[in-house]
Amino acid sequence: MSGAPTPSQPSMWTAFPLLVIPVVAYNLIAFFSMFGGSADAAYNYLHGVWFSVPMPAPGSTWKVGVGDVITLIGLIMLFFELLKSTSSDKVAIINHALSMVLFIVCLVQFLLLKPFATSVFFMLTAMTLLDVLAGFIVTTISARRDFEF
Repeated sequence: MSGAPTPSQPSMWTAFPLLVIPVVAYNLIAFFSMFGGSADAAYNYLHGVWFSVPMPAPGSTWKVGVGDVITLIGLIMLFFELLKSTSSDKVAIINHALSMVLFIVCLVQFLLLKPFATSVFFMLTAMTLLDVLAGFIVTTISARRDFEF
């Protein structure tokens, strides 16, 4: 029999916090921008216009930056993390612990490193905090419900 997980046995990939994806993307941009010049280069790159979309309103254009795209990816990943938090198995506990580590790393970067002191990274840090809180709250409520029956 192969080592593939059965439907009742979750894979270890479920323990992987999906919010790592936008955080790593931001880190890559911030660190590569720092090597190319100053810490302000990351801010300029994240807030510069990446592409624009003409809008139906006369004379209006929607300007989208890299930071906006990273924030959108973070919101999508947060949605899937909230869906994953509804399970209360051992892999979910590992996911919550890794999410807590990710939040601590984000908080330290936000507070101590200049390229991370932006609104985009603050939003990512807030998303990691919400993931941690939602995971622990949902797991606690579902465990309490399982214990009562």
